[in-house]
Amino acid sequence: MLSPTANHQPPTTNGSLSPQTITMTTLPETPTMENDNTTHLNGTGKKPKLAHVTHTISEAEIREEFSHHHRGVARINNGSFGSCPHSVLAAQSTWQLRFLQQPDDFYFNALRPGILASRAAIQDLINAGHVDDVSLVDNATTAAAVVLQQIGRRFVRGYFHRNDAVVMFHCAYQAVKKSIEAYVSPIGGTIVEVELPFPVRSEEEIITEFKKGLEKGKLNGGRVRLAIIDHITSMPSFVLPVRELIRVCREHGVEQVFVDGAHAIGSVPVDVKEIGADFYVSNLYKWFFSPPSVAFLYCKEKSNDVHHPVVSQEYGKGLPVESAWVGMRDYSPQLVVPSILEFVNRFEGGIEGIMKRNHDGVVKMGTMLAESWGTVLGSPPDMCASMIMVGLPSRLRVMSVDDALRLRSYLRVYHAVEVPVYYQALRNGDRDPRDKDGFITGYVRISHQVYNTADDYERLKTAINQLVEDGKVCSGLPKE
Repeated sequence: MLSPTANHQPPTTNGSLSPQTITMTTLPETPTMENDNTTHLNGTGKKPKLAHVTHTISEAEIREEFSHHHRGVARINNGSFGSCPHSVLAAQSTWQLRFLQQPDDFYFNALRPGILASRAAIQDLINAGHVDDVSLVDNATTAAAVVLQQIGRRFVRGYFHRNDAVVMFHCAYQAVKKSIEAYVSPIGGTIVEVELPFPVRSEEEIITEFKKGLEKGKLNGGRVRLAIIDHITSMPSFVLPVRELIRVCREHGVEQVFVDGAHAIGSVPVDVKEIGADFYVSNLYKWFFSPPSVAFLYCKEKSNDVHHPVVSQEYGKGLPVESAWVGMRDYSPQLVVPSILEFVNRFEGGIEGIMKRNHDGVVKMGTMLAESWGTVLGSPPDMCASMIMVGLPSRLRVMSVDDALRLRSYLRVYHAVEVPVYYQALRNGDRDPRDKDGFITGYVRISHQVYNTADDYERLKTAINQLVEDGKVCSGLPKE
């Protein structure tokens, strides 16, 4: 069981669950800010303890926690936008109200100690060496800007040279690619994209392709200055052997490694010391029940050259301080981490129990769908976390990205099923999977979160089977 913190938990409101449903703690008096407004960000203080949990959460209580979800929708796309339970939303609302009641007091006496408490909780969760190794930012996109701006500055200052490279996988998140386009490409950095095999069969084939990319990055006398590695790829989705890939980076003299773990926290164990990356980011709102939008960015080494992309009055005081004030905005998502920990620890096994529940659930449902459709999974079960790729029947003829979008829209509008659809172009006959009617070029990425039930996946199964029985193909579906 993890040892979460709850010292700066706001009090319950009339909108929260009853005391019989969840144990909440109240916000203690926070110390007065001193003239140096970084005092409470840089101090470690004593880590608060979790309030006593009276019982394990029931299925009825889970339904109540997510009763604000639109009824009648099979929501099997938690991976895109996440989900936030009612009790955490209530805590967020209390933080927001506290600000509105007395903004000056909130700014001077509550905001920074509250953010520090959340950072300390994340420090424990990810096994960071010090609370100042952890910054809270809006999302993984912001973290990518932090890291890539630093790389860009090093090129500008002449520390890096024109043939030096950034290596990443071709399926890196589009916003990360755009950050490279904005901050590295214009000043001469070389970009190497490593093609990931899909469907994936083993970790070894990923490592082999990555080594080829690192060698390519060293052509013409250059060095690989930064490697960007997804912990869990988004689309297509599977878990990468991140520790082994980082070991390979070190062997090849890669200067810095940035792990994009956008889907990781709450989905797979994250131990940043064991992983060994220079930078690690993960969104809290995808799989860790936070309201949007907040992520943590771990920096292994303190550096005066790492800054938040929004320059505020805190510039130059270190990334954790800079990130804690980027101008007037809603900081409540950064303040509810202790409330999230109270929620997850109502489950048997805490966050580890939730991870196992979701992994087992998504493998079971993915296997059921593949068997019903006569197709395949996109990866071995042990290479998925809370999401898995499932091949669609070839008779649907998913032959383009546009076909995938048509099918996704059709499932949403006509069957109330929310699930991403992925198009995989044919590559070669020995690798491309087949069903009884032809090559499989379309996949759905299903997610499993604690609120999902078997009926959600049965609805998807029935919708696809009905399309096949009716002889429909994606190009003929209505485009909403």
